[in-house]
Amino acid sequence: MVKVRDDQPLTRDGEVDIEHWLARLQEDVKLRDPGAMRHTCELAQRLSEETSSPHKAWLPEGSSFRMGLEMADILGELKLDQSALEAAVLYRAVREGLISLEAIGKQVGAEVAGLIGGVLQMAAISNLQTPSQGMVQHDQQDNLRKMLVNMIDDVRVALIKIAERTCALRQVRDAPREKRLQVAREVFDIYAPLAHRLGIGQLKWELEDLSFRYLHEEDYKAIARQLAEKRLDRDRYIHDVVETLKGLLESQGISPYDVNGRAKHIYSIWRKMKRKRIDFSQVNDVRAVRILVPEVADCYTVLGLVHSRWHHVPNEFDDYIANPKKNGYQSLHTAVLGPENKVLEIQIRTFAMHDEAELGVCAHWRYKGHDTKAKSTSYEDKIAWLRQVLEWQEEVGDFGNLRDGLSSDVAPDRIYVFTPDGHVIDMPRIATPIDFAYRVHTEVGHRCRGAKVDGRIVPLTYKLKTGQQVEILTASKGGPSRDWLNPSLGYVRTSRARAKIQAWFKHQARSQNLEEGRALFEREMKRLDIEGMDLETLAHKVNYVSPDDMYAALGAGDLRIGQVLHQAQQLFGETDDQEQLDRLLAKPRRDAGKGGGSDITVLGVGNLKTSMANCCHPVPGEPIVGFITQGRGVTVHRQDCPNILQLRVDEPQRVIEVEWGERARTQYPVDIEIQAWDRSGLLRDVTNVLSHDKVNVLSVNTLTDTRDGIARMRITVEVDGLETLGRLFSRIQQLSNVIDVKRLRSGAKGAKRKGKPS
Repeated sequence: MVKVRDDQPLTRDGEVDIEHWLARLQEDVKLRDPGAMRHTCELAQRLSEETSSPHKAWLPEGSSFRMGLEMADILGELKLDQSALEAAVLYRAVREGLISLEAIGKQVGAEVAGLIGGVLQMAAISNLQTPSQGMVQHDQQDNLRKMLVNMIDDVRVALIKIAERTCALRQVRDAPREKRLQVAREVFDIYAPLAHRLGIGQLKWELEDLSFRYLHEEDYKAIARQLAEKRLDRDRYIHDVVETLKGLLESQGISPYDVNGRAKHIYSIWRKMKRKRIDFSQVNDVRAVRILVPEVADCYTVLGLVHSRWHHVPNEFDDYIANPKKNGYQSLHTAVLGPENKVLEIQIRTFAMHDEAELGVCAHWRYKGHDTKAKSTSYEDKIAWLRQVLEWQEEVGDFGNLRDGLSSDVAPDRIYVFTPDGHVIDMPRIATPIDFAYRVHTEVGHRCRGAKVDGRIVPLTYKLKTGQQVEILTASKGGPSRDWLNPSLGYVRTSRARAKIQAWFKHQARSQNLEEGRALFEREMKRLDIEGMDLETLAHKVNYVSPDDMYAALGAGDLRIGQVLHQAQQLFGETDDQEQLDRLLAKPRRDAGKGGGSDITVLGVGNLKTSMANCCHPVPGEPIVGFITQGRGVTVHRQDCPNILQLRVDEPQRVIEVEWGERARTQYPVDIEIQAWDRSGLLRDVTNVLSHDKVNVLSVNTLTDTRDGIARMRITVEVDGLETLGRLFSRIQQLSNVIDVKRLRSGAKGAKRKGKPS
């Protein structure tokens, strides 16, 4: 659940009681100079009162001051020092232009002003442009470099920013929906993963839950309702378990200890439901208990007591003490069949491990002066990760993908693979052998030509898994392939590897990049049968001055062909040449089937009306199936609905496949032709590509020439635009034996050759 904190104490006049607030703050952190802290608070309060209007229409007067105190409360719980707390109190005032950094330096001190300046630099993340918007401006690059340097030189900068985004996320509850979604998406993509990698569990969970609440409001409310309905029973159950565990600990003389029920976070519940494809009733760890003990040996003693008391659930034990997570997290996790034969999750850790799990790098301040070896190592590991981010950015000189990099490379789900020498490499779960090669060394990535996983040759698009040993096969010279930058082909998944490949191409001569880019563009236009394109206008659409600049960017990897195709379609949509537009994409055949606002996509039956079955009331996200009724279109059931299970037996011909759709999309029929050296399984491989991309096939005609052994396939497919069609062509072109794939003009006839059907 979202964590709730106390509001600031108020005087009878409704103003913040600074003295009372300072006393409460010092319960969490010892202030070096309470008088200086009081002076900072009074300055921030005075600035907030002097401003003529609130910063945002949906915020109350004086909100910048109260938000500063709230940020200081968060950082106080994280045990940061007084300078960081003073910077938090004054940050919003500086950001809103109520006081300058120079004035802060004179009135409060250079250290506080430096911290605020560093946090202001981190705002550059929010302003990053997407790749479709062109190159990141030079001043943004400079801001990002400063931000990264500040994060490494003083990690308090990142912590203050995380606290500020936490407060912002709490405040946008009353903001317009668009603002809520913007802040929630930024926090979910960047700051929640950053809090995770810095080990700050207590903030990571709150950021994820609050973001999830705005981004998936219906799912959030549905889980919250089910939690509320079961709260009384769960509280009674947890109370009985806690008392039993306390008795076990006291019987062994373990002291001091702490045993309490642990609330399962809503986003965590939803993620588990999606990952395991289960409903709420099947989530085992809604009932959970955490046990804190003094020493590591006590953890294993308690584990033995728990397993002797209740039966252990198979495959539900993790020892993160012997094998800590990459962010330093340590704990024992086990699941048992507790009282009433209900599954119960139990976490066991020391008090120091708990502080590390909740505070992460912030535990460094609590233990400063007498750090244990484990504490020091964990802190240095987290700072080393920040240094790697800066090193990567300095190597490639490209900041345009930093936002993607933070959200993917910092994602909580990681894998751990081994080099042939036995070294462990930590990577995102989506990583491929090429990503691994660039993680090992830039030159290894550039010269990568193949890979072995556990001694077996695998494709370079292979998705790596934890525990595998990866060996990269390299050439003596050469560089990366431009195909690696094509996201449709799946060679490279991490922003680090992609940036290094782009940097390699950037260092090639402009004339070579220009020719390579021109060839790539012309080949794609020929395949898609596009003629008469206004190249000057298209170049401007993708933020380049001339076609040559656009070609050079394509050749260097700064611009993707998918972006060009997207803008080409937009360009045709603006022209008055309707004949050309109709030829570019045929008249739309249909919209995806949708009924009654339910946003259901019905596959294979056209535009039938759909309705939700009253017997099982399916909700978005659940596995569903359709049943063709007499005169009422398609009724949508849950896949486990007893009625639909019976109908599968009685009338299987009327049961059809349906899926939840994000939106109704216009589909265009397009004729494509594939030429390939004939082989067994060719048609199967082509249809697998179409199926993977969920492309509907209207017709297939294939013919093999007996004289030259070339198979020609003519397939009519439905796509929603040029970008999808280009991606489809790229994937088909990668199939073995394929010579060429291109689009046919409407009404074009295939060459008549003597041959046999394939």
